[in-house]
Amino acid sequence: MNLYARALECLARREYSRQELEKKLSRHEQSTDELKNVLDRLEQQKLLSDERAAEQILHVRSRKYGSRRIRFELQAKGIAGELIESVLEDFEPTEFSSARTLWCKKFGIAPTSPEERGKQIRYLAGKGFSSKVISKVLSDAREMEN
Repeated sequence: MNLYARALECLARREYSRQELEKKLSRHEQSTDELKNVLDRLEQQKLLSDERAAEQILHVRSRKYGSRRIRFELQAKGIAGELIESVLEDFEPTEFSSARTLWCKKFGIAPTSPEERGKQIRYLAGKGFSSKVISKVLSDAREMEN
């Protein structure tokens, strides 16, 4: 199977960033120039797009993770910084509701002790939510109980 067909097969399953696809195909390449040409051709045909890959990752991950975690994942996949910022800009208004939904599933009640509060903070921080979002989730939970 030639490199172009292999690339199309990968892209038929899901979106890849250029760096990700390059890494995946590098073990099958005959020459570096051939791989570069295939990737350039796919981009020209609009079959390979870092923007679409970033949007797909955001769409899939936004229900379970915060912007810090998603930013890290996008950087690891070789997405450009300005593209990451523009994609995450759309996510910021909904990040609180994602955090709140996760918090409700896991805990559901406001923390009653400092230990419980720490546990809830660590959980949300581990999911990649910012301290600002975490504080808002916990303060809203406290207000709902009063």
